[in-house]
Amino acid sequence: MIERRSFLFSAAAFVGAGAQAAPPSPEGIDRRLSAIRDSLGNGARLGVMAVDTGLGRQIAFNANARFAMCSTFKLPLAAFVLRLADQRLLSLAEPLSLGPRDLLDNSPIVEANLKRGRLSIETLAAAAIRQSDNSAANLLLRRTGGPSALTEFMRACGDKVTRVDRYELALNSNVDGDPRDTTTPAAMAALVRTLLLGDVLSARSRARLTEWMITSVPKPDRLKGGFPRGWRVGHKPGTGRGGALNDVAIAWPPGKAPLIVAAYITGGTRNSDARAAAHRAIADLIARQIGGT
Repeated sequence: MIERRSFLFSAAAFVGAGAQAAPPSPEGIDRRLSAIRDSLGNGARLGVMAVDTGLGRQIAFNANARFAMCSTFKLPLAAFVLRLADQRLLSLAEPLSLGPRDLLDNSPIVEANLKRGRLSIETLAAAAIRQSDNSAANLLLRRTGGPSALTEFMRACGDKVTRVDRYELALNSNVDGDPRDTTTPAAMAALVRTLLLGDVLSARSRARLTEWMITSVPKPDRLKGGFPRGWRVGHKPGTGRGGALNDVAIAWPPGKAPLIVAAYITGGTRNSDARAAAHRAIADLIARQIGGT
């Protein structure tokens, strides 16, 4: 199958720009992203969507293809929890019971609190973002109505593409052609922009979600590792079977509006270090071309 690739650049970004530099070459950016994809070995797929929320500039590469979300789904999940709290349909202080049967791999916060037997919804939501705690995500998903309710929330946010069908760890299966638990880079970037910069959440909830992303512990060697020093960056990574290595980020160039980036990788033959390096190269490219560095 031939990958669909594109680069988009908003002409509106240059209205009144005076002597501002010419826009980057679409062909050059496409070649760079193609080279990053090819560096991952035969069968690799790469999808990228980057948006400059201030000037409207965009970079898109295979941005409408479906990819398994893996743990990037925890970002809209946490937003859904905060939305329900804003609506007073649940309390962030509400404790959820937990036990040994709830424990999954990569669940450091839940595991550390098994003897305690309960954690607040706020603690679990923070753990789902900051530590990518899988057990915390499942507890929250069950409390908020399951995968279908989360999907309905995303539809209400204007996302007609992203879908959640299963719980952790099944949603990481990443089977080629399986639409379950997938998104597209374009859809996820638009959703992240809505959740972090729109009015779906209260200002307090937006700030809380953003802070969780900024203080995220897992995988700082992905997109977060490729943006320049001095930038404020928040992100939510995701990893699954079949070479899935993803990251979704918001990054603030000093003194400028934030960039939103969704980058998804699957397939190929290279190891996870090479895939993480690909994310760093993507972030560096985006920073240089639409971040003003």
